Amino acid sequence: MNRFFFKAFFSVVLACSAMAQAAVTEVDRIVAIVNSESITSSQLRDRVARVRQNLQKQGKGEQMPPMEMLERQILEQLVMERVQLQLARNASILVNDDVLDRAVNLIASNNRFTLDQLRDAVKSDGITWDRFREEVRTEVTLNRLREIEVDNKVAVSDAEVANFIRNHPEALSGTEYRVAHILLRIPENLDEQKMKVLQTRADKVLSRLRAGENFAKIAADSSDAPDNVRGGELGWLDRERLPGFYADVVANLKPGETSPPLQSSAGLHVIKLLEKRENNVAAQTVEQTHARHILLKTSELLSDIEAQARLNALRERIINGADFAELAKASSADLSAARGGDLGWLNPGDTVPEFEKPMNELAPNQVSVPIRSPFGWHLIQVLERRKQNMGEEFRRNMARSILRNRKAEEAYEDWLRQLRDEAYIEYKLEEANE
Repeated sequence: MNRFFFKAFFSVVLACSAMAQAAVTEVDRIVAIVNSESITSSQLRDRVARVRQNLQKQGKGEQMPPMEMLERQILEQLVMERVQLQLARNASILVNDDVLDRAVNLIASNNRFTLDQLRDAVKSDGITWDRFREEVRTEVTLNRLREIEVDNKVAVSDAEVANFIRNHPEALSGTEYRVAHILLRIPENLDEQKMKVLQTRADKVLSRLRAGENFAKIAADSSDAPDNVRGGELGWLDRERLPGFYADVVANLKPGETSPPLQSSAGLHVIKLLEKRENNVAAQTVEQTHARHILLKTSELLSDIEAQARLNALRERIINGADFAELAKASSADLSAARGGDLGWLNPGDTVPEFEKPMNELAPNQVSVPIRSPFGWHLIQVLERRKQNMGEEFRRNMARSILRNRKAEEAYEDWLRQLRDEAYIEYKLEEANE
């Protein structure tokens, strides 16, 4: 249950949702074909206009690449979005209106808005409420697809955690970094000619950096990463959420410094540390909750009413003496089912508010009524609570998160490349611009 997702996503949705009104109607031509579906010039113009408007509002208009390059970058994002949505549809991953309502409410809550204030914020960015909701539906769908296809398949062993703590003590300091990067992606079917082109691009980037040109400007018009339109900025991240080998690189940089070019399986990277700050999470004492749950996910085959009814029946059985763990193993749709629904010791903020609030209101051994969250319907049971100094446990949890996030990001990049390789993609942007 990623507590960061909806808070971060609100800014992304608004960033991509300020709609520019065209004064004239242009011919709507096809700019790309993705399998059997097309992306039109109006869809591309709309997304480009929204990105441009957002950058200008943030005072980053000077970082924008030339229009031709920006169109290509945004078109590639639309293509990959379409490929994933097609896969989600084929896998029957659907986000119904109830799930969407919960997602929108969570966005408002995480940004300290009422629903009306969120509506006003969306309207001020020039987008209709219906359009905003569909943007949220798309993002939730893509997030669910990634969870199923990538994140849920990533595992980190206790031995890996212990080894990481032993060999990377500096990674667990709680330090946060504001990082920007440039990625020059390795082309598909790399050959000698394509390698020369990649090296030429890298030399040009390095030459511009040595000449003192603005890093964000170079990232905007040169980087192949999706964040290129933001000048390559990743925002404030602790080490557990830095991608790949970036964590080890930024630990050796001072604010303002830039790394030499670094190669990975994805391509060539240049990393800049913008700022650095410390936090004292490891020194905090918090109340932890040991809980377990049974999760039912709604779908075309299981409505909200049916999920509630099933959980109420399970709750009645538990109250009458049935074993919670055995029912979780047989009924829960969560990965914790194999452990009898056991979620282990949870810290404040580890779960989404819709889950945490009712969990905190339960007495030990009490079973909740059916609770709805963005992930489905839950029965929650609190086993025990304790006050805990976060020092050692913080180190273990952070080490596990670092390893899991690194594995997940690498797996996600590989998965996206595989999806792209298997899809039929035909670009027609040049024809449309003629």
